[in-house]
Amino acid sequence: MRAENFIAFFTVCGFFIGILFTLFKVNEPVEMLVYTLLITFFFYLIIHIVIMNYVDVSRTMKRFFDKERHEEIADYLISELAIREKRMENIMLKTTAAEQVDKISGKQNARVKAKAA
Repeated sequence: MRAENFIAFFTVCGFFIGILFTLFKVNEPVEMLVYTLLITFFFYLIIHIVIMNYVDVSRTMKRFFDKERHEEIADYLISELAIREKRMENIMLKTTAAEQVDKISGKQNARVKAKAA
């Protein structure tokens, strides 16, 4: 049985127990409403505590989240990112080298033009 079904069942049980308690002990309508809501909320909290302690979340989450598979994918993506970073560094080195060559050739062309003039 799923945890949501337990929560719904015990919340409804808490509501009816709250109504029975207030019918026997309380005469004012506002107090009946308040006590019924408090008892229902108490049952709601108690069933959450019980589910936290007795339902194995790691086993149920394993079906939805396969850690090993996600780690393999993450490792692959990290290696691909490292390769792309190396490519970018090489491209940046080539462009800076090309810019320096252009600056040097530009200075030489300016000298040649200055001598020719």
